[in-house]
Parts: sequence; C-alpha cells; structure tokens
Amino acid sequence: MTPALARAQAWGVDQLRRLRELARRHPVRAILALPTLFLLYVLVLIPFTPSISDLRKAKSEVPTVVMSSDGVVLAEFKRINRQWVPLNKVSKSVVDALIATEDRRFYEHHGIDLRRTAGAALNTLRGVRQGGSTITQQLARNLYPQEIGRAASLTRKTKEAITALKIEAIYSKQEILETYLNTVPFLYNAFGIEMAARTYFDKSADKLDVLESATLIGMLKGTSYYNPVLNPERARERRNTVLAQMVKYGKLDAKRAEVLAARPLRVDFERQNEPIGIAPHVAQQVRKWLIAWADREDYDIYADGLVVRTTIDTRLQKAANQAVARQLAQLQGIADRSRRKGEERALVQAGFLAIDPRSARVLAWVGSSDFAVDQFDHVNQARRQPGSTFKPFVYGAAFGQGLAPEDVFIDEPVAIRDRGGAVWSPRDTTPPTNQPMTLRDGLVHSRNSITAQVMQRVGPPKVIELAQALGVRESKLEPVMSLALGTSPVTLREMVTAYGTLANNGRYLGEPQLIARVEDRKGRTLALFTRPKGEEAMPKPLALQLVNVMRGVVDEGTGTAIRTRYGIQADVAGKTGTTQDNTDGWFILMHPQVVAGAWVGFNDPRITMGDSWGPGARSALPMVGDFFNQALRTRTVDARAEFDIPRPRPKPREPARSDPVQEIVNDLLGRLMRMIQ
Repeated sequence: MTPALARAQAWGVDQLRRLRELARRHPVRAILALPTLFLLYVLVLIPFTPSISDLRKAKSEVPTVVMSSDGVVLAEFKRINRQWVPLNKVSKSVVDALIATEDRRFYEHHGIDLRRTAGAALNTLRGVRQGGSTITQQLARNLYPQEIGRAASLTRKTKEAITALKIEAIYSKQEILETYLNTVPFLYNAFGIEMAARTYFDKSADKLDVLESATLIGMLKGTSYYNPVLNPERARERRNTVLAQMVKYGKLDAKRAEVLAARPLRVDFERQNEPIGIAPHVAQQVRKWLIAWADREDYDIYADGLVVRTTIDTRLQKAANQAVARQLAQLQGIADRSRRKGEERALVQAGFLAIDPRSARVLAWVGSSDFAVDQFDHVNQARRQPGSTFKPFVYGAAFGQGLAPEDVFIDEPVAIRDRGGAVWSPRDTTPPTNQPMTLRDGLVHSRNSITAQVMQRVGPPKVIELAQALGVRESKLEPVMSLALGTSPVTLREMVTAYGTLANNGRYLGEPQLIARVEDRKGRTLALFTRPKGEEAMPKPLALQLVNVMRGVVDEGTGTAIRTRYGIQADVAGKTGTTQDNTDGWFILMHPQVVAGAWVGFNDPRITMGDSWGPGARSALPMVGDFFNQALRTRTVDARAEFDIPRPRPKPREPARSDPVQEIVNDLLGRLMRMIQ
C-alpha cells in the first residue's frame, strides 16, 4: 500500500468516526451527510485505480517473440500461459453459460448492477454472504489484482467498482467478454478459455459443447473447489447448476438440459506446458539478456511486442539437436548397462556450441540432454576441465616464443618440480617410446610427455596470456605446470570462442554473438548488433601455423574418425580432450566457416565414464562429426572453403612387404579355382 493510499484510507476512517459521532447526536443530519461523504471517499480513491491508458495496454498486451536468422519462431516470452482468441473463436455456449451464471443483466448495466449489489449487501447483513460482482468487476479484479486487491473491504469494492466503470467507458460489451474470457485463470497454469479448453477437453475453445462449456464456467465460482480433475462430483453438480441457470434465462431448452444433466463428467485432461522450442537454452540466454536491456530502455518484454532476431540457423540447430540426441542415446545405454546393482541411475549430459568464426555469431546451441529435465546450461554455466583440448594453447605459446612444429623433443618419462617443490610426472596412455618426436606429432598424437616439456620451456604465464587473448577470459587459469593438460576448469563457450579465434586467423571478435537486433512490434529497429572489428590475439602466420598442425589431428591423430567414420574431406582441424578417469570428454572442430565443440560427462564429476566410451574421441567427437556431416550435406557449410595456408600433402604409404606364407596361400587358392573351372 502506498503512503498516499494509506492517508486516503485514514481520512476515510476518520470521517466514519465523525459520522458515528454525528449520528449519535443528530441522526437526521448524519443520514443526509452520508452520500456526500461516500462521494468524497470515491473521489479520493479514483487516482489510485488503474488509468485508462493502463486498461488499453492490458488489452493490447503482446509477448516478445524470439526469431532465428532464417525467420523461425524460437520462443515467446509471455507473462502467463495464455493464447488470446477473439470472441468469434469461442463457442456460443460458453458466452451463454457465462452470462446466465455470472451476470444475467450484463447487457443492461454499465459495469455495476445496482440491484444485484443491493441484494448482495442485504443478504450479507442477514449473515448469508453473497457475491454481487458483475463480469466487468470480475475483469477489473483479474486484470489488476495488485492495484485493486483481494481483501473483503469497502476500499477494495469501491476501487473495483470505479475500475469497472472505466472499463465500460472504453470497452464495448463484446470486448469486455473477450477480455474476460481470455484473462480468467483455470488452474494448472492455464489462463483464458482457449488454454482451459485444451487442458480439460483437448480441443480449442470454438469446439466446446454445452456440457463442456458449463463445466468450465462452473469452475469460476471456485477453481480449486470445483476442479473437475480432483473433485469430479462437485464439478458435475456445479455443471448442472450452470445448465439450470441457462434454462432459467432462456439460453437452453429445459428438456435438453434434463438429458444433459444426466450425463457423466467427461474430462480429457492434459497440462498445457509452454512449448520448449528447438533451442530452449538459447531462449534462456536471450531472456536473461533482454530483461536487463528492457529495464534500461524502459520496455516490458511481456507486453510491448518486441521481436528479438537471433543469429541461430534453424537448419544447424536441428542438426545439432539430432547429433546430440543420437549420441547421448547410445552413451546412456552403455552407462545403464555398466551401472552396478543398487547404484542410482545417472544421466549422461552434454553441451554443444557452433559459431561462425568470421563473425563470432552463434549458429547452434544445445545446453543439455533434455531441457525439460535439466535446465542447467553445459555450454555457458558448466565449468569442467578441458583436458587435451587445452594443449593447442601450450603449443601456440611455444610458436610465439620461436619454437617450430619441426623442433624435436624426446618422448620419455618426465618429472618436473613445481615452484612449491612438488614433482609433476604426467603419463600417457601408452608407454614412452624414448624416441625423438616433433612438436607437431606431440600435439597430433596428444603426447603428455612432449606437452609437459613444451610447457616447461614456455612457462604457465605465457600459456595463460595466449589462452585469455584467444577467448578464455572468464574462468580462472591456475599458473601451474599441470595447466598444460587442461586441469583448470573452463566453459565450453570459452573454448569454442578460443578455437574460433584461431580459425579467424588469430583475430578475436569478442564473446559469441547471439542477438542480431531487437525490433518493436511495427518492425522498427531498436538495437542493432553489427560484426565487431576485433583485435589481434595471435599473429596470423602463427595462428595459421597452429591450425595447420591441428589438421593432423583429424588426418592421422586422435580425431581420425572425422575422416574414416564420417567421411568428411573438407579442410578441418581440431583436437580431442579427455580428463582423468574419463570424467570429461571433449572435441572441437575448426573449419573456415564453422567451429563446433562438444563436451560430454555427468553433472556429478565424481561419476566417470568407461574407458571404452569415455574418451573424447568416442564420446564427444561423434556429436561434432554427425553435425558437420549434416551441415555439409545441406550446404549450410561450403565444403570447398579452406584455411589461408596450403593443406599438407598426405604422407606416402610405404609399399607393402611381401609375405611368403601369404604368397603360397594365394597360389594354392588360384590353382583350386582353375581346377573348379
């Protein structure tokens, strides 16, 4: 309650006290003064009721629409779960039942039914509480619950009546009915007659028959008490009361009503949840940003009809959804079969992000396995150890310090003493060869022993500096030697951003851009987000040198499934990543037009994936490979595009050595075939 309204009510109480005193001394004068005092009280309350402009705004409330770059609706931001339908799209039996039951003189009064109000007041004085509100008064209460209130007080009833008179002054009777039927609540997050019809009878409002209409209108007296799902007998009795009212006021034939009243209550109940859409985590991100923007610019995201155009390409978004769903279905099956008896089932989760490195625009975003089950965003919120996907930053820093891909280190056991005196001895999945290995092969085959030596040569500060310049700017990177193997948790968004910078010739374009522009309901641009100029994070020759090395990962290293399993021959480079005990699986693929990355794991980092399916090349890579294959097939990505550095020629295969035993076998088989012929 505002201070001004509190003062007005205090004034009213004071006047009533004076009136009682006047009535005790001069009864006749008190009776004559009563109308004047009440009129003054009404005049004081008028400024504290909704204004005419507010009423018009309530009627024209339009939700924000989120659109993809190719013109597909991704989400709508509604204040409540409602679909507005015009009155001519509502069954006539609904209107007949409403007027007969709630306000039989609706077309005769101007917002307040004085006869009904007086009757209700007399019954209340007799101890029988009775409602006297018209449809228009109920509408006022439904539209402005905060301004009018719900308390059983003279102030509330007076404000309700004043607002009803204002509504009648600017709305036609048809508009009032339409607004009422579209704003009244029906439980289960269903607002308005259309959502009620879908919720309780699985049909649209214009298809409701007399019994269904009477059931829904009957609920208005008390939605919980007459809930047809939980209290079917009460709802049936109330339905029959509505039918009787329709007969009484000439809206229904008596004989037909008698037949209908004998029928059972048939409800086809289904909650009408708001559609999730193909990119729910995108909608979540947009809503968060838009609320802050609208507050600064003085817009209502639920009423002003804003249109937010995003950078999402629905073809790629659908490809990402399908790729993630297919791979997670397989991984979940493996996880379920591997679960020990009595162990609680855990869901395998994933995050997927694809951007255009030339503009940093987001093309596809999948935040979890199922938004309806888990709204946590594994692209933007989850911080996990990146494993070997962090290694390119180590080699990139080394190239920046003058080392070359052809430089050689020995693939041998490593023991490095940290500043604190602790000894770090990283190991590989296979024993060391104790042979010379180039930096290129160290990254291509993801050798921890080589990476550790490079990190020792370069130092953690230089690696952190490069990683941050490329795009890992929010997560804290610990300046320790083990950082080389990706021990500092980061987000998938940061990692894809950094790889996008590499694919963009070392030029950082800022955070991935999700929103292209915001328009008003008339199509006028309110905010426009153009391609940023960016900044050099890494000299172009060095960035291309690193990309060229990372081509080898998919040509001959840990990411060869991109070529062999998915048959992708486009110019791509990338890196796999797996953390200790297969807790996290990563894969990020770079192309001149698309950079896509995936993370796979469990929400609880204590739960690990198996050796057979947990490594990034087996858990995360298939999502990216599947996605990229679809992108090439639909030609949303140009298979002919190449990085600004010549692709390396494939290594010549060594001639197969002759096998004497095999030669004898082949000779015998040849002789046998000739004998058969």
